[in-house]
Amino acid sequence: MISLMDKLRIRGGVHAAECKSSTSEVSIATDFPLAKKLYIPLQQHVGKAAEPVVKVGDKVLKGQLLAHSQGMISAPVHAPSSGLIADINFYPGSHPSALPIRMIVLATDGLDAWGERQCVSDPFALDPEEISLRVGAAGIVGMGGATFPAAVKLNLGRQSNIHTLLINGGECEPYLTCDDRLMQERADDIIDGIRIMLHGMNARHAKIGIEDNKPEAIKIMRKACEPYDHIYVITVPTRYPMGWDRQMIRYVTGKEVPAGSRATDVGVVMHNVATAYAIHKAIRKGEPLVSRIVTVSGGATMAPKNIEVPIGTLISELFAVCQVDAAQTARIVMGGPMMGDALPHSDLPIVKASSGVLALNADEIKSGTEQPCIRCASCIQACPAGLLPVDMVNRIRSNQLDAAVSIGLKDCISCGSCSYVCPSNIPLVHYFKYATGELVARQQAQHKTEQTNKLMDDRNARMERIEREQAEEAAQRQAEKEARKRAKAEKAAREAAEV
Repeated sequence: MISLMDKLRIRGGVHAAECKSSTSEVSIATDFPLAKKLYIPLQQHVGKAAEPVVKVGDKVLKGQLLAHSQGMISAPVHAPSSGLIADINFYPGSHPSALPIRMIVLATDGLDAWGERQCVSDPFALDPEEISLRVGAAGIVGMGGATFPAAVKLNLGRQSNIHTLLINGGECEPYLTCDDRLMQERADDIIDGIRIMLHGMNARHAKIGIEDNKPEAIKIMRKACEPYDHIYVITVPTRYPMGWDRQMIRYVTGKEVPAGSRATDVGVVMHNVATAYAIHKAIRKGEPLVSRIVTVSGGATMAPKNIEVPIGTLISELFAVCQVDAAQTARIVMGGPMMGDALPHSDLPIVKASSGVLALNADEIKSGTEQPCIRCASCIQACPAGLLPVDMVNRIRSNQLDAAVSIGLKDCISCGSCSYVCPSNIPLVHYFKYATGELVARQQAQHKTEQTNKLMDDRNARMERIEREQAEEAAQRQAEKEARKRAKAEKAAREAAEV
């Protein structure tokens, strides 16, 4: 039960069926058979896609750089195993549309041989800036799903005088248990990663928020924290979406991040526990982000488990190991069922953001015909961002997107809480995603129009300048012609006078 004090600190949310028991007590499987081919997208992060530094036919070792980052908001991509570069081309991406994106195809050689690694025995002897550089070079992004480059956050933390590093161990999405198992099995490595991040940001202390439905993880993480009085675990209530950064910050620190602001504005930076673990491996062992732990579960999965797999492994390979029944699979979801993406098929690769892959059967999918709104306000009570979902939908249905924006559309996190509680089966979050996409499309169209108009204005100005220069040249030629004519006439007049 959530106490009255907790209710005051938690806005909205829902208590969705957890569905975690099938994988929460099973150790992480590390013996996943290496795929013959890995499909490695160049866009696995917020920002610009990475640019290849290899070519077809090159032999590479595990951990070798395949593509470098472009610009400050970007992340490099490394080889998840050793082998031969078979192709660099466009293949279906891990997205609901499965539209082709650029990928590097690595034909593995079965050796899984590491390249040269730069290990650091004492990370705390490094300058904080060096920590950020090494984290950036390792291609580490937010492992909770946001995929924001971790090095950028470390730099922001240092530049913004952050006092609190908040580590998200909530894992509030149903079915997913990869973070829970990571905390139970590799707590010391996570704490080491947190200490390295604190050093890299010059932050004073760290708080680890873990939902109270993970008692074993809480106990083990607290034990790992005992030697350090500046790192401690805080138990948070089990309520979706407690893993949302603003909800977690509000509960743990009591501080509200204003709309349009960032967590750094209240002195906090938040990272996922898996990000801390990846930073430990990058700094201590010199290993870039080339694999991750993925929860494979759902009603159509006969052997659900958490598996550590190389980035670029096809989902179909995981389904084969976990004995997914294709006949029972009604929907494939990457991520959790609330905020994850429904995929059209399983021949899509695991990426850095893939915390889970679910094979859901028909009984696990919410169904029902959409009915008229009964004005019950359940969606308003459930919204963790304090928005008015039903009013936004009414404006979106009327194509009044600017009006929807004015009452908070851009503050929606698409958590799906409103759709989950709606008794009329209105797919509220689908409307919000549509509207957000439509706004982006309109902005792109407006930008294209502005660019076209600018090009036309530049062309007109260029043509006017050319015409003006041509007129000036013509006038100059005419003046020179008349001057020559006058000079000739004057010469003729002088010769006549002399005769």
